[in-house]
Amino acid sequence: MTALDDHPRPTHRSVLALAVPVMLSNVSTPLIGIVDTAVVGQIPDPAHIGAVAVAALVFTFVFWAFGFLRMGTTGLTAQALGARDGDELLACLGRAMLIAGVVGAGLIALQWPIRETAFALLDGSERVEALAREYFDIRIWAAPMTLANYALLGWFIGQGRSGTALVLQLTLNLSNVALDLLFVLGLGMGVAGVALGTLLAESIAAVIGLGVAWVHARGVDGRLSRARLLDAARLARTLAVNRDIMIRSMALIFVLLWFVAQGARQGEVVLAANAVLMHFIATASYFLDGLAFAAEALVGRAVGAARRALLDSAVFLTTFWAVLLAGVLSLAFLLAGPLAIDVLTVDPATRLAAREHLAWAAMAPLIGVWAFQLDGIFIGATRSAEMRNAMLASLAIFLAAWWALRGWGNHGLWAAYHVCYVARALTLGRYYPRLTRALDT
Repeated sequence: MTALDDHPRPTHRSVLALAVPVMLSNVSTPLIGIVDTAVVGQIPDPAHIGAVAVAALVFTFVFWAFGFLRMGTTGLTAQALGARDGDELLACLGRAMLIAGVVGAGLIALQWPIRETAFALLDGSERVEALAREYFDIRIWAAPMTLANYALLGWFIGQGRSGTALVLQLTLNLSNVALDLLFVLGLGMGVAGVALGTLLAESIAAVIGLGVAWVHARGVDGRLSRARLLDAARLARTLAVNRDIMIRSMALIFVLLWFVAQGARQGEVVLAANAVLMHFIATASYFLDGLAFAAEALVGRAVGAARRALLDSAVFLTTFWAVLLAGVLSLAFLLAGPLAIDVLTVDPATRLAAREHLAWAAMAPLIGVWAFQLDGIFIGATRSAEMRNAMLASLAIFLAAWWALRGWGNHGLWAAYHVCYVARALTLGRYYPRLTRALDT
């Protein structure tokens, strides 16, 4: 059986088969940060923990801005699969890897302005900044491999091979853990060891991923040609999709940064309480993203095959499970939230403030699931211009809501954050009929 065989209508089982491995992969990712912190925490100098936290934050935002490479590749790959176009299926990976190499090399070439700008914005002590710079100077060389892994994940998920994506992600995470232990505890390399471990882990995952892709590509009924790879129209479409998703991602990052910044202006206790509660939202996203990723693959396949029935089934089934899961998560956060808060912080004032705002975090999965699902649907359909426009409108609505509610303190800030969820769902949802009409013609 090749990747280009006919596609049956999605079922509950096929949706979960796509979503569960992604959930497991997502849940494993935070282990990197936990292990990094635990390992450097064995060094009797708190500056090491601070340095890893600060430098890792820089890379989180730098690489998140280029997360379009995963999302864009998923949608384009799924559509090529749905159209049973083997040549284009292979070209999707080729173009994504080409972009990963160019952008990765660009990040390395621009490392000085990126580093200086980042550390000018992050106000750390002299000791922490010196160690963080050491981390940055090593890990930046992983940029091409990190972006290549994004491309590979998108390519495999787009074909519905989320199990392969899980194996690659676990390879990355477990390699990072093992190399951290070796370089930091075994060889005493400190912060530099953590950065080197991440660099090598990204490289290992990329090499293995390329090997798996090579083996899989040999079973595809298609041929990768230079003419198809560099076809002007198809390359322009790939770049346009990725550009729009990048703009959308930057707008979303701005919302998160604004939320953190406004919380910080209300004092250390509010900032700490919000940070604790954002762990709840991050946890919810790890699970809900699994269904959104399933929507990307199944919707892309339906659009590529130009089959409205497949689209309707994909949207209904993935959304059904996403809403059900969101309800479970919201209930769990509401009931177990106080205990989780006590585990995450021992400060009495922070605990009290987090409990006072727990309901906002508990509501987030049920309110946000619609935005997550629509993102997955529109990524699969590669309707990136609509995603860009909807997110820019949502950003404006969020800022207006924050301004109107700023007199309500942190409750007003959380309310504005939820308004942004609703705005994302409404502004993107208004384009949904246009998507379905495209398959009716």
